[in-house]
Amino acid sequence: MEVLLVLAHPNPDSFSHAIADRGRRAAESAGHTVHLLDLYALGSSAAMSAAEHAAYHTDDPIVSPMVAEHAALVKSCQAMVFVYPTWWSSHPAILKGWLERVLVPGVGFVFNSRGNVRPGLGNISKIVGVTTYGSPRTYVRLINDNGRRALMRTLRLNAASARSKWLGLYALDTTTEAVREKFLRRVEKTMRSL
Repeated sequence: MEVLLVLAHPNPDSFSHAIADRGRRAAESAGHTVHLLDLYALGSSAAMSAAEHAAYHTDDPIVSPMVAEHAALVKSCQAMVFVYPTWWSSHPAILKGWLERVLVPGVGFVFNSRGNVRPGLGNISKIVGVTTYGSPRTYVRLINDNGRRALMRTLRLNAASARSKWLGLYALDTTTEAVREKFLRRVEKTMRSL
């Protein structure tokens, strides 16, 4: 299986990077091909440019060569995995921007002849979200967990037949090494079984 793993954390020594590394290695050990996009290392822009906005509803909505490469990966993969920390109840801005800039009309969704939105990610059979939270689970539930909702509901609607899996590590700042290692083993198991 071709797997697109999107990583959004600026610190290469972060737990998010450890998650992505363990997940990538587990998937590859199970025979999957993993395409890792480390958005910060790649210098991906968090903001949609004026040119991208102007092109959005045209027949050619992608103006950046990097975005075109990422869109081609989205179209060729069967699984999408997102690894990021939850900040302010959502994705880091760089990941939100990536979703807006890459999953444009013709990639993330299509319009039918009447102009209605239809799923565009028919090639995606699995969506996995992996995140860490600074807050405990009860607090996260109270504030609606917007990052999870965007991936597990909105993105999944555009990949109509995809199965989804959510892995969240809550109260990261107060967890022990044993708890973190147990979480990494859950990530490994999920990635091996894609």
